[in-house]
This record gives sequence, C-alpha cells and structure tokens, in this order.
Amino acid sequence: MSSPMQLLDVVALIENLPELELYRGQVGTIVEVYEPGVFEVEFSDTQGRNYAVETLRDEQLMVLHHQPISEGALL
Repeated sequence: MSSPMQLLDVVALIENLPELELYRGQVGTIVEVYEPGVFEVEFSDTQGRNYAVETLRDEQLMVLHHQPISEGALL
C-alpha cells in the first residue's frame, strides 16, 4: 500500500476520462482534499494555464516523484 495522497502532490491520471476530456498520463496537482481518497485536482499546461479542475478518487491517480524514493517510504 502506498502512502496517502496529500495537498499539493503532483499526480498523473491512470485511466482515461473522455467525458471530462482527460486522458491517462495527464499531470495535475492536488489542490483540495475533500475526504480520505477524494481530491480536487487542477490540470495546467506547461505555461501554467489551467485547463481542467476535477474531483477525482485516489484509485484514478498515481503520485509522481521527482527524486529517488525508498521502498520503505511507500509502505
């Protein structure tokens, strides 16, 4: 089991959501935690322009890491 997602984590979609025009691999930032496992995620382009804000569940996302992590950190 991975550690809980939290405010300001950078995440990627792990499923396609065509009804929202969002697709697997798109990157966003958690900007609000509504309840355990439910987040508001903001998606922005490389210029910082917001193109979507959606409420998503943790099973739709994975946290991205910009530095090495130990296996123990994920337990």
